[in-house]
Amino acid sequence: MNTQDWIDKGYDLLITFGPKLIAAFLIWIVGGFAIRIIMKGVKKAFKKSNYDESLEKFLTNLIKWSLKVVLIVVVLTTVGIATTSFAAILASIGLAIGLALQGSLGNFAGGVLIMLFKPFKIGDLIEAQGQIGVVKQIEIFTTKLTGLSNREIILPNGNLSNDTIINFTTEGTRRVDLVIGVGYDSDIKKTKDVLMEVLRAHPLVIEELLPTVDVLELADSSVNFAVRPWCKSEDYWRVYFDITENTKIALDEAGIEIPYPHQVEIQKKG
Repeated sequence: MNTQDWIDKGYDLLITFGPKLIAAFLIWIVGGFAIRIIMKGVKKAFKKSNYDESLEKFLTNLIKWSLKVVLIVVVLTTVGIATTSFAAILASIGLAIGLALQGSLGNFAGGVLIMLFKPFKIGDLIEAQGQIGVVKQIEIFTTKLTGLSNREIILPNGNLSNDTIINFTTEGTRRVDLVIGVGYDSDIKKTKDVLMEVLRAHPLVIEELLPTVDVLELADSSVNFAVRPWCKSEDYWRVYFDITENTKIALDEAGIEIPYPHQVEIQKKG
């Protein structure tokens, strides 16, 4: 082909595809501007509806990317690319990715379920998958907790959504379960009075919820009492440690023995 043939061919392509390319470019610019306006409206609507922060973020991203995919398809159609072939390619790629990322898709589905049914929210103290912590962040694939020792715990949403979740924050209060053992020579009534006084004296124990002290079992070397004070969820560990310490002090002052293993020396006669 000589130079004139190349010029003629280029001119034909320009006449054929030029208007389409210009139209596609204009659609991309206008469409991008429209998506920004729509997303501003969506965010305002979410703010007014008081959606959960994590669900709001997820739905906002989902709507944004869905609109972008629609815009891309419209632009490709305008240029003249057959969207049926494009859709078939996307379906094949999606199938391959789905097979390779089955676990991740399970976590994705779990994240959607958590955000829709809201078994917990950010700031809740929960126990799940053998871990206890405060919910720090709910993402689409994982949920992050801050453990009681200030460790970050990352739980996959797939397993989390299908397992038992204990939410300590929902009810606002929590019962502290303690087992205190005393010697068999101890007076049961006196022991119960001493333990109950310890519970009533603690400022964080909620007396209106009726803390209890009951004989739990007659063990091999001790009479075990079930000590059950109630407190706010956020005060649980403070009450747990304080009651444990105060109980030891109060029982010592009352002359009530807490049993412990004794070593008896046997002197051999020679």
